[in-house]
Amino acid sequence: MTTLLTDLLSLRSNLDATWLSGLTLWSLALYLGFFPASDWVIEQLTQWLKVAERSLHTSTAEFERTRNARESQTAFLASLLSIVPFLIVGAGCNWLIDVGLGRSWTISMGIIACIGCGVYELGRRDGQSADE
Repeated sequence: MTTLLTDLLSLRSNLDATWLSGLTLWSLALYLGFFPASDWVIEQLTQWLKVAERSLHTSTAEFERTRNARESQTAFLASLLSIVPFLIVGAGCNWLIDVGLGRSWTISMGIIACIGCGVYELGRRDGQSADE
């Protein structure tokens, strides 16, 4: 048991920390910058998960009895899975910055993108609340 634990803990990954940091920063920036799109992705995933889960239940009584717990779980899973498209696009943006400007710029450009998209989202929400 201890050798298995030691082997798992000493496992080295080939992921570069700079690349991974840039990827997550770009994903966060895109998630903030395209917030209505992320809401749409969450809604679509929620609907798909509800349909998939409904097909698993054969008893209508059991389906109705566990409705609240399932809806909470479905909303949680949909919000977790909603970041996957942004991770994919963020990887593309990070790769383009890496190819175009060099690896040293990936984190800097990711931070700039996060700040810019965060300010944009704050302004969008402020404008939206002023209209209401």
